[in-house]
Amino acid sequence: MENTITNTKNTDKVRLMLVDDHKLFRCGIKSLFDTSSSVCVVAEASNGKEGISKIVAQNPDVVLLDLELGDINGLDLIEKVLAQKPDVKFIILTSHINEHVINKAMKMGIYGYILKDINAEFLDMIVKSVSTGAMWIDKKVVQILRELNPNVIPATQVSRSSFKSTHANLTAREYEVLKLVVDGKSNQQIAAALNISEHTSKAHVCNIIQKLVVDDRTQAAVKAIREGIV
Repeated sequence: MENTITNTKNTDKVRLMLVDDHKLFRCGIKSLFDTSSSVCVVAEASNGKEGISKIVAQNPDVVLLDLELGDINGLDLIEKVLAQKPDVKFIILTSHINEHVINKAMKMGIYGYILKDINAEFLDMIVKSVSTGAMWIDKKVVQILRELNPNVIPATQVSRSSFKSTHANLTAREYEVLKLVVDGKSNQQIAAALNISEHTSKAHVCNIIQKLVVDDRTQAAVKAIREGIV
């Protein structure tokens, strides 16, 4: 059984708990948040039974969990916890895409369904976004949800022209940069992808942040998704 992680200095941060039966994977995810300015891992669990106990005891803001926990199914854990702690926000982090599981998870009220091949650095943004009440669903999962619920989820996102009508001062290049920011790319990676200098890449990101009236690149990415650019 894993020990609870105590953290009394970061009470203003998003309190995150990890539930996964692979210790190496948990350690990898936890290390991503060790330097985060807004998220701290307060506990972790290696199976469903331990997970339920610690979630109830620690009352985290967000729980990042796998569906396969060895002793019980992740969906069963979510159901049991929400019956006691309805305010806990769950993000499923899994390697599998299953229509039945996705549909059931959405009906249960999860806030995120992401695949384990996601850009690791992107997780920080997702956790912060979910903690505020936003929903984050992997693009591959969104396609399945559209097929299952054609009358509820539109087949297309808001058009770029519609987005541009709201933020008409964004240039074509800034749109390209913004999409890479949404994908979790660093300034160096953006520069390489667009064949521009890192200095120019950083300048574009700064301009985008100013034009979207947000505080940082994370908020810019979240706003872009909510406004329909991706």
